[in-house]
Amino acid sequence: MDQDILKQYYADSPPTAVNLAIKPHFDALTDQQKLYAHHISRAAFLGTRIVLRQVSPESEAIYDLIISLNKEFDGDWVKLQRQAGVGEEALRNFLEYAAQFLANAGNYKGFGDSKFIPRCSPNDFQAIMSLSPIAKRLADVAISSGIYSDVEKPGLMHLGFSDSGHLSNYYPDSPLITEEEISLIGEILAENKLLPENTRLRKLDDGNFKVLVASAIQNPSPETIDVGKNTLWNLEGKLKGRKVELVFGDHIEEMAKIAVHIKKAAVYAANDIQKRMMDAYAKSFGTGSLMAFKESQKLWVKDTSPLVESNIGFIESYRDPAGVRAEWEGMAAIVNKERTRAVSRTIYVQVSVLTDYQFTRLVEAAPSMVVKLPWSHEFEKDKFIAPDFTSLEVLSFAGSGIPAGINIPNYEDVRQEVGFKNVCLGNVLSAKAPNEPIPFIRPDDLSLYQSNRDEAFEVQVGIHELLGHGTGKLLQETAPGVFNFDVGSPPISPVTSKPCTTWYKFSQTWSGVFGAISSSYEECRAECVAMALSCDFEILKIFGFGDGTVDMDSKAGEVLYASYLSMARAGIVALEFWDPKSKKWGQAHMQARYSILRTFLDAGDGFAKLDYSKEDLSDLTIKLDKHKILSHGRPAVENYLQKLHVFKCTADLEAGKKLYDQMTHVDEWWGTLVRDEVIRRRSARKIYVQANTFEKDGKVALKEYAPTLEGMIQSFAERDI
Repeated sequence: MDQDILKQYYADSPPTAVNLAIKPHFDALTDQQKLYAHHISRAAFLGTRIVLRQVSPESEAIYDLIISLNKEFDGDWVKLQRQAGVGEEALRNFLEYAAQFLANAGNYKGFGDSKFIPRCSPNDFQAIMSLSPIAKRLADVAISSGIYSDVEKPGLMHLGFSDSGHLSNYYPDSPLITEEEISLIGEILAENKLLPENTRLRKLDDGNFKVLVASAIQNPSPETIDVGKNTLWNLEGKLKGRKVELVFGDHIEEMAKIAVHIKKAAVYAANDIQKRMMDAYAKSFGTGSLMAFKESQKLWVKDTSPLVESNIGFIESYRDPAGVRAEWEGMAAIVNKERTRAVSRTIYVQVSVLTDYQFTRLVEAAPSMVVKLPWSHEFEKDKFIAPDFTSLEVLSFAGSGIPAGINIPNYEDVRQEVGFKNVCLGNVLSAKAPNEPIPFIRPDDLSLYQSNRDEAFEVQVGIHELLGHGTGKLLQETAPGVFNFDVGSPPISPVTSKPCTTWYKFSQTWSGVFGAISSSYEECRAECVAMALSCDFEILKIFGFGDGTVDMDSKAGEVLYASYLSMARAGIVALEFWDPKSKKWGQAHMQARYSILRTFLDAGDGFAKLDYSKEDLSDLTIKLDKHKILSHGRPAVENYLQKLHVFKCTADLEAGKKLYDQMTHVDEWWGTLVRDEVIRRRSARKIYVQANTFEKDGKVALKEYAPTLEGMIQSFAERDI
C-alpha cells in the first residue's frame, strides 16, 4: 500500500479525550436507584467482548494486550517505557492507539468502519509487549492477525462483505461466504420468522451454514425458541442440497454474566414495569429469544420518565454490511433533574439540549407540523404517538461509540403500535474540547456560525429524532390477506401520480427489504425532515428563537442559516468516510449528509456552491445564499425527501436504491481533489472517558477518571471485563 495512503489509517495524534461528568447526578440518587444503575452499567459493559468479536478476529486479543500491560505495570507507563527501551514518541503513539482502540471497542472506527493502525513501528510495539509474558504471547497472535496493514489485501482496511475483499466478523471464520449467500440465508430466516439482530452467520467447509445465536443457554427448551423445535432447515433454490442450523450459545459466558446483572437490577426496579422489562431482558439474553427482547422494548417505551434510564441489547445494525445484524450496545443514564424541571431555555443554553417544556410544546405541535411534510395522510401514521422525552446524563454507554441522542426501538411494529422514546444525552453534547477547528466555513460566516451552531444542532436533533424517525407509515400486509391500507384502491404516489403497486408482504420488514442501505437511507430521510421543518419559523419559536415571524435577518434566521451551513459542511467532511478503492461508504450518517449537500448544490440559482480559487482546493469553503434557503433550499430538500419517504413506505426497493445510489455517488473530482483536502484538514474524533461504579456491602461508589489517554485505559482496566 502506498505510504501516503497508509498514513490516512494512522491512529489520531493526538486524540481528543473528554470526560463524561456524572458525579453530581449520581450522588443525587437514592441507594436503591444507585444499585439499579450499577447493575445495568455492569450488564452493559460486560458486553464489551461481544462488540470486540463483532468487529474483527484480532480485536479481543488486542484488548487483552492493552489491559494486561496496564495490570503488569499498574498503570505506570513511564516505567514501561524505560524497561522497553523505546522513546517517548513511541510510547505516546502506543497510548494513543490503545485509547482509541478502547473508545471504538475494536481496531476499526466505530464511526466510519475503517481500520486504524499504530503510528509506532512494529518493532517498538513488540518491545512494549515483550515486557508481559501474557502480552507477548497475545501480541504474536494479534500482530500476525492484523494490528498493522496487510499490504497484499488493502480491502481488509474496511469492514464489508468478504467477497468484495473486506472483513466482517458478523460472518466469523467464513472467508468464502458471499453477499448472495448471506441474502439468501436472510430470506430463509425471515420466512421462518427468526429475527437476525442477535446472530452471526458461519459458512462451514462443507458448504452448510450455522446461525450463531447469542444466548447464555446452549440448549434452550423449544418453547423458548422463537421458531420452535425445528432449528435445522434444508435449503432450496440456489442453495439446494445444503443446510442451515441454529446454534445457541454464541458469547455464552458474557450473556450469562449479563443476565445475572439484569436479574439483580430487577430487584432494585422502581416499579412493576421496570421489573417486567428486566425479566424480559433476562429471558432474551438467556434463551436468545428476540421476541422476548421485543417485549422488553414495549415495556421500555411504557416506562415513562424514569429517574434511571436504560436500554441494552443488540440495537443498531449500521456495521453489518448486510444491514440486519446488530451490535451490542448498553446504556445506563440519569435524568438531569434541573433540566427536567426547567421551563426556560436560558437556564442551560450552553449545553444545547431541549427542556421538557419545549419538547412538550414540540410534541403538541407535531400533528400540525407533520401535515406540512410533502406527502398525504395515506403515507403517515393514523395517529401520531407522542414519545417520552428525557434529558439524560450518561453514566455508562457500552459499544463502539456514543451518540448525542437516541430514538428507539427500531422495530417498526413496536413504534407504530406502542410508540418510541427520544433520549437526549446532555453530557455528550456538552463534552467539548477547546479550540476545535471548523474547516470549510467562510471567514465571513465563521462568527455567525460559531455563535449559533449549538442552537442549530439543538433544532436539528430535536426535529430529526421526533418528526424524522417518528413519522411515516409502512404500507403492509399485516397478516395473510390483511392490509393496513385499502389494497383494492391503493394510495396515489405523489412521486408518480399513480396508484402504488408495491408494499411490504406479510413478514417482510423495512430493514429486511432495503437491507444494506436501510440504515443510511433512514438517517437521510430523518435529516431531510429536519432540514425541511427547521425552515418553519413556528417551530423555531418553540425552540425559543423568534416570535414565529418569517425573518431571515432575525436570531431565528441566523439559527436556520447556521443549520444549513452545518449540514453543508458535514456533507463535505463526509468524504473522509468514503473509500476511493472500494468505492464504498463507511458511515451511514455521513453518506446521508453528503447526499443532502448534493441536493443543496443541485437546487440551482446560486443557492449553494463550493467556493475556491486554488487548484488544490486548499482554500475550499461552502457558500450558501442565506436569503434563498426558503425559496430554493427547502423546496429542493422536500423534493428529495418526498421520494425517499414514499419509496420507503411502499417497499419500493428498486426506485429507492436507484435514487440513493445516484445521490450518494462520488465521482473522480469529489473522490480525489475534494476528499484529499478533507483528509488534510480532518480533526481527531473525541474519545469519552467514562466513570465506573463499584458495589460493596450494599452500597455503590462512583469513580471518575482523568480525561487523558492513561485515564481512558485505567477506566477500562478497572472494569475487569
